[in-house]
Amino acid sequence: MLKGFRDFILQGNVVELATAVIIGSAFTAIVTAFSDKIINPLIAAVGGAEGPALSFTLKPGVPETTIDIGAVITAAINFLIVAAIVYFIIIVPMNKLNEMRKRGVPESEVPPTAEDLLGDIRDLLRNQAAANAGPAGGTPGQGGYTDPNEPPRH
Repeated sequence: MLKGFRDFILQGNVVELATAVIIGSAFTAIVTAFSDKIINPLIAAVGGAEGPALSFTLKPGVPETTIDIGAVITAAINFLIVAAIVYFIIIVPMNKLNEMRKRGVPESEVPPTAEDLLGDIRDLLRNQAAANAGPAGGTPGQGGYTDPNEPPRH
């Protein structure tokens, strides 16, 4: 039971996902500061001075009805920055490492299929039957047993 759990945990996808979550949460503070101090002021420059940039209020005088498109744009930019950082710092190097590991490992030989084994058994039985036929079966080409796998003799 513990071996199965260990194999599950050490799978590449699980390790990559856990690493991405940890690194992503660590970079969130950096990306949030970047958004708050650089992106939000740029978006606010487009909007007016009366409220949040790129927003509008559905019901005047009720701040709960304000739709803030700038906040959605900021969240989308945050997501793209975190995703790019995780991809280029974690996923790409991990994929390169896995590729390098696979290069050194020789490809394993493919085991024969059931059809291959049955064909081999058929051939062995056919050859055994031909060997047991002996002189009673005659020589090939004289009316006796002829092996279909042998070329004709002239």
